[in-house]
Amino acid sequence: MTIPANNEPKSYPPILNPNEVAELLQVPVRTLEQWRYRKVGPPYRKIGRHVRYQYTKVMDWFENGE
Repeated sequence: MTIPANNEPKSYPPILNPNEVAELLQVPVRTLEQWRYRKVGPPYRKIGRHVRYQYTKVMDWFENGE
């Protein structure tokens, strides 16, 4: 088994779309949709019809278990 040359974790931009947050948290995008509907999960903003997350707020939510 070979280890990829790039062992560094993926870096994320400051503003994330739902696909990136799902990848970061290792959950399906559908789970994020359900969390938004139930008003739980990481904080998000809507820009028009687009949902966006701030990386720092997602990580704060994850680390603090809010």
